[in-house]
Amino acid sequence: MRETKRESATLRAEMTPSLDLVFDLLSNRRRRYALYCLYDQPDDAATIEDVTETVVSLETRDTGPEPRSEIDEQKRQIRTELQHVHLPKLENAGVLEHDQRSGTVRYWTQPTLEEWLEHARHKELI
Repeated sequence: MRETKRESATLRAEMTPSLDLVFDLLSNRRRRYALYCLYDQPDDAATIEDVTETVVSLETRDTGPEPRSEIDEQKRQIRTELQHVHLPKLENAGVLEHDQRSGTVRYWTQPTLEEWLEHARHKELI
């Protein structure tokens, strides 16, 4: 696990999510990909566009080049799904804060989630 101090997230980090919640959050590929993106950010914040680009990149890493119009449509669909399904679910779980006005997402440290997220990433992407 990373060794960082996030004073603004101390209260949230102290609340350990149940394993049921952790596995529920990680059970969806797009939520995992969004969390991989946020986990890698040095300041734990990213724009919706950054998260969308990461998800698209990870989803298409094993496929050949697609026409630009298909990629644009896929980005639109993924962004919509992230904004209306996955980010709200992660926010309700206390894992992140999604500011729709600024289009930013801030990840809050959750050691239990990070332990399983790192394991999933290793199995899934390496």
